[in-house]
Amino acid sequence: MTIPPDLPQLAAETTADRPWPLSLLSKKISEYVNRMSPLWVEGEVLQYTPRASSRVQFFTLRDLDEQVSINCKAWTNVVPQELAEGSRVVLRVKPDYWTGNGSLSLQVAEVRFAGVGDLLARLELLRKKLADEGLFSPSRKLPLPFLPRRIGLICGSNAKAKDDVIVNARARWPEVDFEIREVKVQGPLSPGQVMDALAELDAMAEVDVIVIARGGGSVEDLLPFSDEALVRAVVAATTPVVTAIGHEGDRPIVDDAADYRASTPTDAAKRIVPDVSEEKRILQEGLKRGRLAVDRRLTLAQSDLDTIRTRPVIANPDTLVTAREDDLGRMAARLSELVERGVVDAENALDALRRQLRSLSPQSILDRGYAVLRTPGTVVRSPDDVTVGDSIEALLASGRLELHVIAARSGDE
Repeated sequence: MTIPPDLPQLAAETTADRPWPLSLLSKKISEYVNRMSPLWVEGEVLQYTPRASSRVQFFTLRDLDEQVSINCKAWTNVVPQELAEGSRVVLRVKPDYWTGNGSLSLQVAEVRFAGVGDLLARLELLRKKLADEGLFSPSRKLPLPFLPRRIGLICGSNAKAKDDVIVNARARWPEVDFEIREVKVQGPLSPGQVMDALAELDAMAEVDVIVIARGGGSVEDLLPFSDEALVRAVVAATTPVVTAIGHEGDRPIVDDAADYRASTPTDAAKRIVPDVSEEKRILQEGLKRGRLAVDRRLTLAQSDLDTIRTRPVIANPDTLVTAREDDLGRMAARLSELVERGVVDAENALDALRRQLRSLSPQSILDRGYAVLRTPGTVVRSPDDVTVGDSIEALLASGRLELHVIAARSGDE
């Protein structure tokens, strides 16, 4: 860039009286950095979070030996999918200086894995493959028992991880029992021995949970616990499996397959058995709350009972009976009155019917002095009904007469 003529043309020519503006210095540094050739640089990836929807990815590259780091940026299509924090990589980069805030970064053009980084990349590919099969799905993980009868422990011989699990578990629950299998927890023989111990403990009915403990180490040391066969054996186990392989920064693949991943052996001990003192405190608190709840319920019930007892029908139960008795007496009197009135009305009606019946009865006619003449089976209504010499009966108001016909005359003679 062209420097104004009133300013020093070279950095060495600046003085306290004739300084460069900061913007000019930034531009000169940018020109110098831009003249640098692309180069290859090696380091470890830090602070990398892939952004699927972004065209550019950002991460930090740290020196393998010194505490030196620098920010990197790369187009998304340049970054391999298996790149992850901790990857050891060799990058083809071009230094880039941003004049806005005076920051130096590396524009990445190519990424290659190297050393442990390549190993970590292969492990990430295996992790992704097993995850795609659903082996790490939370739905298939078994719940841990509240208080296991016996704990199966797979650990190294005389390892600190073994003591951490046993000591901390017994400090929480002194009666806890262990079934221990000591195996190699490092090297090529480790996966097979761990799988054999896992199968043996899984077949024991009294073992309610299995702990695989190691206690950290380098990536190479923890490599056996990313063995695919071991991971699948943990998934296939019918007994819940707890892993305590590494510290928070370590995460072998078997941690993803376990039913519970403990950050340390101590954490595993705290997770698999309850704290007896805490459980006692919870029980005491529960009893206290239970008593308070029962007392509160009894007090409320007593209050309700007192309220009910103050009601007139409860305070003086005879009131209800007396009131109903009075009603019953009135109803009985009314019923008697109605019955008597009905009987009188019925008797009057019956008398009227008797009088009407009597007025219509032939007996009343006979009582007035009339008689009914009858021959056997018929009533004599006309002289023509009899002949001289016939015997007829005369029905009187009281009694009968036997008559003989001596003459018969019609009404017009």
